[in-house]
Amino acid sequence: MTTKKTESVAVSVTASASESASESLTVSWAAANARRLARQGLAAPSDGGPAAVTGAMVGAHAQVLSAAELSVALRLDGGGTREDVRTALWTDGGLVKTFGPRGTVHLLPSADLPLWTGALSALPTGRNAMPAGVRMSEDETDQVVAAIADALADDDLTVDELTDEIVARTGPWAADPVMDAFQTKWPRWRQMTHTAAHRGALCFGPNRGRKVTYTNPHRLLPGFTPLEGSEALAGLVARYLYAYGPATPQHFAKWLTTPVNWARELFDTLAAEGRTEQVGYEGGPAWVVTGDTDFPVEPVARGVRLLPYFDAFTIASQPRERLFPGAAYERALGGGQAGNYPVVLIDGVVAGVWHQRRSGKWLDVTVEPLRPLTAARRAELEEQVERTGEILQGTPRLTVGTVAVGPHA
Repeated sequence: MTTKKTESVAVSVTASASESASESLTVSWAAANARRLARQGLAAPSDGGPAAVTGAMVGAHAQVLSAAELSVALRLDGGGTREDVRTALWTDGGLVKTFGPRGTVHLLPSADLPLWTGALSALPTGRNAMPAGVRMSEDETDQVVAAIADALADDDLTVDELTDEIVARTGPWAADPVMDAFQTKWPRWRQMTHTAAHRGALCFGPNRGRKVTYTNPHRLLPGFTPLEGSEALAGLVARYLYAYGPATPQHFAKWLTTPVNWARELFDTLAAEGRTEQVGYEGGPAWVVTGDTDFPVEPVARGVRLLPYFDAFTIASQPRERLFPGAAYERALGGGQAGNYPVVLIDGVVAGVWHQRRSGKWLDVTVEPLRPLTAARRAELEEQVERTGEILQGTPRLTVGTVAVGPHA
């Protein structure tokens, strides 16, 4: 793609409207996509470190940690590897692993954790989807979150250890094995793990062997306090729009899995406060951070990139049918959901899927293009496969052919 390096830019969340709204400005999808690629470190690697890159992505999905490591490292300048991401996470403390948007595991910049917890804990909760005999009341939820915060105040604990501590502080009801999970039953309290994280009581600690541990973010960030909800939400919208704008309330609601009407009210409030402004985009109104209206004059994205499962760019960029054109919409999405397959970006759009399998030192990479590759594109693909091998610290072997495995394989 282009060769200009991206820059780390702090997004103001208190910008006032210095000019009238830009209703006359119409942004093409190509221009928006080119700007997103540049700001994501996908047009060219970023000269920031793992925390800055993860912040530019507005979080890296980390349900599969190796995918998050690849997402972040492929955006790093200077040949960064997964070890750089691990060092930022477990040694330097620049990153934290916790429950982020959509209640899923993410890597987030530690410095942004007050904003994230303030915003996520202010989201509308909606109806508890758990069956009547499983769900917890508001009072029980508060008890569990307080017990988690107290139990993790001085130590990292495994799930079993944390269960014992929660029961000691609340009662045996918290450990009732009522939650269906992976052909077993989890204790009742675990339905609120992400809620505890969103309220700033819990995040992941380093693994103890093969066992996951949790810790209290106050141990990682002395003086940590979640931001006040409305200001945190304004900050989160600003970061989202800077990375993925122009965007609509519907786009934002889809990204966070929140009610659209709530998102509309939030966007209306921020527009009235002068924090955002309106532009034309894809045949209708959309929003950007106030004053952030510079887009490429010649929005040409060139090059090949391999993105892993649930890469932030494919999850958050909208409208999705433009990023996944034609056959890509059927082949690379699962029921319209992005992230189920690692994808091949060619000239800024999804043009294939891929899969990697490790065997000892070997990293076997199968790439399924959705259109024939030119010699130049094949050479770029080979470079990307080599780069993937560097990041994941394996010796890559490329096969161009059908990816036979299903989603999440």
